[in-house]
Amino acid sequence: MERELYFKRNKAQEESLNLYQYDSFPKAFRVQVFHILADVFYSPEDLEVRSLRGDVRINISSGDLQKFLLNIDEEMSTVCKKFSREKGRLSIKGPTNKVSTKSSYQSILEFFISEQDTDDFLTILEMVCNVVENKTSEFDFGKREDAYVISKKAIDELNQRFYEHNIGYQYENGQIVRVDSEFIHTESVHPALQLLSNPLYKGAQEEFLKAHEHYRHGRYDSALSDCLKAFESTMKIILDKHGWEYDKNRDTASRLINCCIRNELIPKFWTDHFTSLNNMLASSIPTPRNKLSGHGKGNKTVEVPEHLIQYVLHMTASTIVFLVKAEETLN
Repeated sequence: MERELYFKRNKAQEESLNLYQYDSFPKAFRVQVFHILADVFYSPEDLEVRSLRGDVRINISSGDLQKFLLNIDEEMSTVCKKFSREKGRLSIKGPTNKVSTKSSYQSILEFFISEQDTDDFLTILEMVCNVVENKTSEFDFGKREDAYVISKKAIDELNQRFYEHNIGYQYENGQIVRVDSEFIHTESVHPALQLLSNPLYKGAQEEFLKAHEHYRHGRYDSALSDCLKAFESTMKIILDKHGWEYDKNRDTASRLINCCIRNELIPKFWTDHFTSLNNMLASSIPTPRNKLSGHGKGNKTVEVPEHLIQYVLHMTASTIVFLVKAEETLN
């Protein structure tokens, strides 16, 4: 049997290992982002405007076209102004992109084609996705009957394009999060975010998303702290929901865990199979944080290794899923 050439074997191996890259965006991906936005909003090539009351040709099957265009301009202008203010610029044009046009929407399209700074690229992309998810998905944005379907399809396609190009990010719950393993993300992180999207768990959701944001920017000690906060908040929310007593000001994670076990959030008939669950929960999340992040470092700098924060993030997600699912069985 003829052996496959090296580059084919190597590509297959990389795909099987699901190796992600985080610092560059291929041209094809950038163009696909352009097309995704064009499907939600419009493509400049398809728009010929003499005036908002003049001859207009655009790929919009139904709705109030004038309102649609005005709302797009307003939302994209807001994105540009907010980003520019935070970056200390007069516009989104900067040294790492080739933005030339003055139109906010077209500037953003040029930005996605040319921007070389990873954080800036993802920041604008996240902001625009927020508009797609929360604004254009509403009927009133442009009186489009299929507005929600168009917006959802766009977000789904973006996440699929991330995956296709082995780019280690996904847009989840209003935020771009870093993905280290597709299997772990699918089996723990994504379910955790879905469960925390329940308004009841809003505080825990915000802390868990902050942990991912810190992780993406390399702030590992802060990520550890927010993992613990999300973990503790999830337990406190469940305890409060059922009126189970605990000291809201003094109880640490280990005491909260004991309270959950005492109230059979973890059923007693599982005891034989989960005798070490308490130790696992207590050691996998609170202990690394307490030793590496939660206390003063004195004269010694403590470096938090990336593999540790990956483990804690994934363990936090898995534990949150377990706790919320266990609570659901009590209702």
